[in-house]
Amino acid sequence: MTASTSACSGSQPEVRAVAGTLRGGREAGLAVFRGIPFAEPPVGALRFAAPRPIRGWDGVRNAVSYGPPPPQAGVFGMDALSREAPGDDWLTINVWSPEPDPAAGLPVMVWIQGGAYTIGMSSLPEYDGGRLAREGGVVVVTFNYRVGIEGFAQLDGAPANRGLLDQVAALEWVRDNIRAFGGDPGLVTVFGQSGGAGSVAALLAMPRAAGLFHRAVAQSVQGTFFSPALAADIAAACAAELGLRPTVADLSTVAPAGLPAAGDAVTAKMGQRTRRWGQAARRLIPFAPVVDGDILPVTPWRALAAGAGRDRTLLVGHTRDEQRLFTAIDGELGQVTQEQAAAALDAFAPGPDGARRYRDGFPDAGPDELYELVNSDWLFRMPSLHLAEAQVAAGGRAHLYELTWPAPGMGGIFGACHGLDVPLVFGNLGSGQPAMLIGESPYPEPEALSARMRAAWTAFAAQGGPGWPAYDATERITQLFDTRPVVTAYPNEVSRLLWQDHPFAVLPLGDQ
Repeated sequence: MTASTSACSGSQPEVRAVAGTLRGGREAGLAVFRGIPFAEPPVGALRFAAPRPIRGWDGVRNAVSYGPPPPQAGVFGMDALSREAPGDDWLTINVWSPEPDPAAGLPVMVWIQGGAYTIGMSSLPEYDGGRLAREGGVVVVTFNYRVGIEGFAQLDGAPANRGLLDQVAALEWVRDNIRAFGGDPGLVTVFGQSGGAGSVAALLAMPRAAGLFHRAVAQSVQGTFFSPALAADIAAACAAELGLRPTVADLSTVAPAGLPAAGDAVTAKMGQRTRRWGQAARRLIPFAPVVDGDILPVTPWRALAAGAGRDRTLLVGHTRDEQRLFTAIDGELGQVTQEQAAAALDAFAPGPDGARRYRDGFPDAGPDELYELVNSDWLFRMPSLHLAEAQVAAGGRAHLYELTWPAPGMGGIFGACHGLDVPLVFGNLGSGQPAMLIGESPYPEPEALSARMRAAWTAFAAQGGPGWPAYDATERITQLFDTRPVVTAYPNEVSRLLWQDHPFAVLPLGDQ
């Protein structure tokens, strides 16, 4: 069964979806629908279960407000934001359409927000899809998925990777319903950033997601994927904060709003458990997709190298200064010591002699630069590059980019930092957190850059090419996004060579 006809009730657009009729609103020439349930609320008997299809409704359901977000960690005050919109109907989807007509056949772009798998909600103003849809002629879709303990903790009695299964359920909803909103279910592009890009990479490797999307954009791929043993050990520590076991039976007794605090408490102590939890503990990352052999059979790099993405085109890239944002948040810009840099190199540089090779490769770099380089490379830059290289090695097509434009906000301290690409891709330059990076209006320079990036992303969604040649192992063609865009060979050659043999395997559980 699929969704069918669209209609208008006065100035309010109505769409007949599979589950029932929806009434949205009109904003700047678009039909906009918010808070559409794509799965049953994962609470009560469905707590920690795989998402279940939504039951239908009679009459017309208003779809003008975002649904409540899933429970959030305390990072950036996201827990407080989630409490402002209480409710358990977390699994909802939002649609911006230039033409809600089943005959329109527009390309569809489905956004997966990041947040290190611990935070993230589709209602943030920077994710408003209006400008991208209106100026790009595409249908934009955003949605919520479970994060933190609810979505990614490895629990006895629950499937692994529930957050990823939520993403699959959202894509199934798109397949079954998007034609009624003017979209072409045979022309779906997933795009995401950070943990959202890690999710895009995971979806490329997941048999359950096969056929649900046709192109993929991965912006700053978070390279952390956990072994079941590591994920289970961290989940046990989270449960222990509550005096419980890491089981569905035990944790179901805790109200959903009470679980993120346990995850926050474990995160705060992770630096004490680096021997046991390794690199995840050093970067304070308590949750990530689990390579469980079933839902996620292997890491994305192994999957793509084996040909899993050959029938789908990939656009992937990163920012130049990924780590800069986190160093600034930690108050360490210009303050990194030789000891901190040495510890970061020992922890994250690849291979047994990686620290020395970094110093040799960047002989003029001081502790700040070395610290930033190895953290950027380990967590985002090299995972993104390797995704393109794995895709190409198997005969697939990939296009590579790097954002090198330095953010002018706060005196330019952030450089081309992690997350700067999000407002540029959506065109929401003065909304939410992006205002801190981009600074005060007017925005002539970022507006021009944003227009170029939006044009590339929507062209990729519509036609399969972003406007520059595909990446290959010889010429390594890369689009650099800056005030004056340049197409050149991949610019971070020293890092590429340092990491060229690194497998990006699952993060293991270490010794006590």
